[in-house]
Amino acid sequence: MTKILNNKIFKSIFTLLKTCFFAILIVYILFVGYQRLSGNKSIFGYRMFTVATGSMTGVYNINDVIAVKDYDVNKLRVGDDIAYSGNRGGLENKFVTHRIIKIEDAANGGKIIVTKGVKNQVEDPPITDKQVLGKVVGVVPIVSEVNHIINTQAGFFFLIFCPLVIVIMVDILQTITDEEIENNKLKKISSKNKNNLDEEII
Repeated sequence: MTKILNNKIFKSIFTLLKTCFFAILIVYILFVGYQRLSGNKSIFGYRMFTVATGSMTGVYNINDVIAVKDYDVNKLRVGDDIAYSGNRGGLENKFVTHRIIKIEDAANGGKIIVTKGVKNQVEDPPITDKQVLGKVVGVVPIVSEVNHIINTQAGFFFLIFCPLVIVIMVDILQTITDEEIENNKLKKISSKNKNNLDEEII
């Protein structure tokens, strides 16, 4: 085991994998954390949302992670998929991703937009342009696949829990091994010094 842990190739591969794993995890957590703490403000013009219901099945599936881009409301068209902040009709304080089925000019110069989930029979309550968060530009492939996997018990266990345990265990073993090597070096130096001292005394 000590030979494996001290192998340069193993160390390089392990360090690379550990760095990539934690880098992806940290970036994802920071992105999602910033969105939630900032009231879902966009980062570089984009937001990410996880699909929670089947209202858009066939276009976006449950647990898909979608990218929503800041978009000029005046350029939106019927058929565009948008994300908006609901404020009535059971959608209070919820973020909704549905398809535009109607756009009308409001009396105040803004827009009145009506959306509906492609699998829903009933349209959503009308919203104003102020509620629109942006236009959906598509599913984020790799993040979505990971999200689908970790939302299962087996996926979470093998993709998150196991790698974390392995990383921690290898780090602990590496620390123990390094300490043993250091102690052996110190013992050899101590023994050598003692022998030299004995020789001098003789």
